Amino acid sequence: MSYGYNGRVLHVNLSTKVLQVEKPPENFYRTYMGGSALNLHYLLKYMLPGVDPLGPDNILAISVGITTGAPISGQSRATASAKSPLTGAIGDSQCGGFWPAKLKFAGFDSIVIRGKAVEPVYLWIHDGEAELRDASQLWGKITGDVESAIKSELKDSDIEILQIGPAGEKMVLFASILNMCNRAMGRTGMGAVMGSKKLKAIVVKGNKKISMADPESIKELVRLGTKIFPGSIVEAIGKYGTPGNIASHQALGGLPSFNYKSGVFDGWKRIDANTIYETLLKGRENKKQDKEGRDTCYGCIIRCKRVAEIKGGQYEVDSRYGGPEYETIAMLGSYCGIDNLEAIAKANEICNKYGIDTMSCGATIAWAMDAFESGLLNLQDTDGLSLEFGNAQSMVTLVEMIGKREGFGGILAEGSARAAEYLRKGDELLITCKGQEIPAHMPHVKRSLGLIYAVNPFGADHQSCDHDPSYEDGFETFKKKLMYLNLTKPQPPQSLNAEKVNFARITQHFFSMMDSLCLCQFVWGPSFQLYGPQETLKMIQAVSGWNVTIDELLEVGERRLNMMRVFNARENINRKHDKLPKRFFKRALKGGPTDGWKLDEKNYEEALNEYYRQSGWSVKTGIPRRSTLKRLGLEWLIDSSMYKCEIYEE
Repeated sequence: MSYGYNGRVLHVNLSTKVLQVEKPPENFYRTYMGGSALNLHYLLKYMLPGVDPLGPDNILAISVGITTGAPISGQSRATASAKSPLTGAIGDSQCGGFWPAKLKFAGFDSIVIRGKAVEPVYLWIHDGEAELRDASQLWGKITGDVESAIKSELKDSDIEILQIGPAGEKMVLFASILNMCNRAMGRTGMGAVMGSKKLKAIVVKGNKKISMADPESIKELVRLGTKIFPGSIVEAIGKYGTPGNIASHQALGGLPSFNYKSGVFDGWKRIDANTIYETLLKGRENKKQDKEGRDTCYGCIIRCKRVAEIKGGQYEVDSRYGGPEYETIAMLGSYCGIDNLEAIAKANEICNKYGIDTMSCGATIAWAMDAFESGLLNLQDTDGLSLEFGNAQSMVTLVEMIGKREGFGGILAEGSARAAEYLRKGDELLITCKGQEIPAHMPHVKRSLGLIYAVNPFGADHQSCDHDPSYEDGFETFKKKLMYLNLTKPQPPQSLNAEKVNFARITQHFFSMMDSLCLCQFVWGPSFQLYGPQETLKMIQAVSGWNVTIDELLEVGERRLNMMRVFNARENINRKHDKLPKRFFKRALKGGPTDGWKLDEKNYEEALNEYYRQSGWSVKTGIPRRSTLKRLGLEWLIDSSMYKCEIYEE
């Protein structure tokens, strides 16, 4: 008997309107576990190199994991993968909410989408059945209106809707895919891919509960989580959300401000977690939100999502669209020199209405502000908008212009790297990696995280490894969990030596595995999370019935990363693209504890070489060696006629 998974993958060809169900064998699920790795299997097997990311030949795969839908915290997540229109590399993005669990309950583990519809459609999946429906009446509508319209059409308020907004329809290159109007698959432009296919939404409903090999062990883990939750770090995350990072990053000099010119921001208190908690949060009394303005995902006790509401004043904000996370606040706030919390909340609302990644959006606007203040852009370039740092109204206006692809907003809708190329200005001001804007965790403070930013296949990502403090001053706190991963030699702050590279690589494999199992990184992980590696292993064993080991799980994560590197290699993306912004090495930060700090290029290159050696990749090209792919059971990638086999070194 299969446990955890349905054993059903839905293949949708939008061009022919043909829907087919594949039933993969058990070893398929044990090899990939679901999510991102499972998506990569279909992209690598069926998609030719060099396809147009916004053309019908791009494949969009959306999957959940084998543990999705289990009655425990932190499992209701889904991953979308395709060739990224923003970077030209592999695209990959995750979100939580209720939709992932409902997809599993509807009888499917994955959806593989090909082709392009002639007219807008949405996919309706219910109780093991699937059909395409006309979405012409939904095209052009914002996410909240679409959710209301579909629930009215289907006469069912209990459905869950994954959808794009107008930004995805207009193929803004960093458009997101959302459910609940506020849970976003934000990064790498997966919303633009969905929009290019004229697929407006994927609607799911089902009541099938997943089978588990050992339900009693899951109950024991739930009881353990309930016991250790009070007083834990994640309880604070539940109360204050991710904006709690504002104060700690400011104290360390690691709060990116003024397009990464500084690691400190004088206005930080006006946008921090306490201010949000006291002024913006507004709860609605229903099954998904509490009176304190906190929202949750299916089955989770942490309740970390913000619900912001503003009535009256310059910026009214509808609580339906959630509230800003740390990355949103930093990138639309301190990144842009803005300390107006209401304006940031309004910009977040617009992003969720239109389906825009708040991170790339905020960083792209910060780049434009930097270029404006540097004299590289003028009022004629910006449609008359004054873009000095700190101009909250111009920021809010630009967010909507980006969502509508209007005027200067249409240029910024391409992302900062392409905007600089188009305008032939501001290349030296870019804060991007592989063409994607860098998150709000600064490599100046977290050196090994900066390395992972560079080598990560889908561009800089702050959720692809554990962060440096866990293996520095915080090691004693997290020692028991980290030692289970054979990480026993904590290093000094700001170090980037072989052992620090090892820490980054091993935790990258762990986080990569979680993106395949689709697990929340606040609940499951190697350091501050509610459950550590041991509990993660027990949970997977209890659901699946497989006698997996921690080494096997780490190999799942390693396999995914190697598949991603192979995908990039066939697109001619290799070591030369594993670069951090020149600014990080050439220009010192100003102000605060990190005043005068910049990265050392020689140290970074040595760490990069060490990372490739430890990973079994070519130091010259950054591409996995044949022996590494064989070890991971990926010989089929070497043998496939779709690949240039000479790119792999022995």
